[in-house]
Amino acid sequence: MSFGKGAQRLLKYIKGLKKALVEARSNLSGDGKALSIIKLAETYLKDSTYYYEKGDLETAFVTVAYAEGLLDALRYLGLTDFKWLKKPEVPKVVVGGTFDIIHPGHIEFLKEASKYGKVYVIVARDKNVLRFKGREPINDERHRLEVIKGVRYVYDAVLGDEKDFLKPILNIRPKYVVLGPDQPFDPIKLKEELRSRGVDCEVIKIKERFCKGTSSTSEIVKKIVKMFCKENFSNS
Repeated sequence: MSFGKGAQRLLKYIKGLKKALVEARSNLSGDGKALSIIKLAETYLKDSTYYYEKGDLETAFVTVAYAEGLLDALRYLGLTDFKWLKKPEVPKVVVGGTFDIIHPGHIEFLKEASKYGKVYVIVARDKNVLRFKGREPINDERHRLEVIKGVRYVYDAVLGDEKDFLKPILNIRPKYVVLGPDQPFDPIKLKEELRSRGVDCEVIKIKERFCKGTSSTSEIVKKIVKMFCKENFSNS
C-alpha cells in the first residue's frame, strides 16, 4: 500500500494513539463507566485502522480523533493518565495561482497539494494577472482571496507581492511548493532560487491536469462570451 506524506503522518497518529490507549487502560480508575469509555475509544481506533487500510484517509482521521477526544476527557476527569507521543509537525505547503473562476480542476489540484501538509495559497495580484495574462481577472484580488479561503483543502491564503512573487513564500517558509501542470516554472531552478534566498524546500510539479474534461478558466470565459454573443444576436 502506497500513500502520500499525509497518510504517513496519519499512520504515526494512529500508532501513537494505540500506545496511549494501552497506557490509559492500565492506569484506569473509577467505575465501569470509565472502562466503557476506554472500550469505545478502542472501537474508534479499530475503525480508524480499518478505514486507513481501505484508503479512506478522511474517515480514518475523524475516527482516530474521536478516540483521542475520549482519552483526553478521561484524563481531564482524573480517571486515567498517559503520555502522548510527540505529534509530528504538519509541513507547510505553498501553491499559487490566479484562481479567478473556481472549477473542479482547481479543487482537485488543492486536494492533491493537501496530501503534503497544510496548504497556503498565494493569490495573484490584479496587476500581475494583467501583466502576465494580458487581461484583467474577472474577479478582483480581494474577491478571489475570500473565495479560495473557503475551499476545504486550504489552510490559509494570502495575496501575492506585486513586485517579488517569491516574497510570500519566503514569509511562509514551506517544506513543499506544489506547481500546477500549466504553471511556467522550472522546479529545479525555482528550488535553487528559493534556496539562495534562505528557503530550502522541495518543489513538486504535477505533470497532468486533474479532471481532464474540465475547462480552464480561460476556456470558461470564452464559452460565456460566446453564449452571451449568440443570445444577443438571436434577440436582435
